[in-house]
Amino acid sequence: MPTSFNPQELPVIGIDDHLPAVVAEQLLPDALRRRFVAQPAWEPEIKIERRFTEREPTHASVLVPLIQRDEVMVLLTQRTDHLTDHPGQISFPGGRVEPEDENATATALREAHEEIGLHARHIEVLGELPTYTTGTGFIVTPVVALIEPPFTIAADPFEVAEVFEVPLSFLMSPANHRHHAIEFGGVKREFLSMPWQGADAAGEPRRYFIWGATASMLRNLYRFLSA
Repeated sequence: MPTSFNPQELPVIGIDDHLPAVVAEQLLPDALRRRFVAQPAWEPEIKIERRFTEREPTHASVLVPLIQRDEVMVLLTQRTDHLTDHPGQISFPGGRVEPEDENATATALREAHEEIGLHARHIEVLGELPTYTTGTGFIVTPVVALIEPPFTIAADPFEVAEVFEVPLSFLMSPANHRHHAIEFGGVKREFLSMPWQGADAAGEPRRYFIWGATASMLRNLYRFLSA
């Protein structure tokens, strides 16, 4: 989506509080394992964004890290402002497929290690969600995994401005899913946001605006877990 606007300034045109949240028991690690082993019939809600670039499509993977704490948490990163693709946005660790990557999971694991220093020994891959194609031309495979603490984070300062965690239960409750729309180039574009009021590394209150492709992939995870 074009970044010549501030998504946080756009009005909310809808909130999905009419949809049920994923029940707490289904968000426990063993329940998540079972869901990926015996998958229900389901379809992702959002698969392809409207394209606004003519560049060649590029395959990529992201890791969706679910941290096994007292409550399962989702690890997210904030990208640095100088990056060419999606600068300053909140995202999952990930990036484009490289020739040496055996598959989408290998890409996600490599990128997570390069971006935030997360070692594979802490990662239990549960499975993949269907690809999500961004408006910038990335065909992204979300790789969902459980993360076993304790682990250390060593973020690449060139790519990652901050690493933080959000409760999975918050993200899997549609009452926290907000719809926005903007007309850009004569075309109406819609997107989701999931604003999270958390705290930064210093413990100071901070609002994290999760939106765009990251919010859409989380919405698809919601559909998968609630199917």
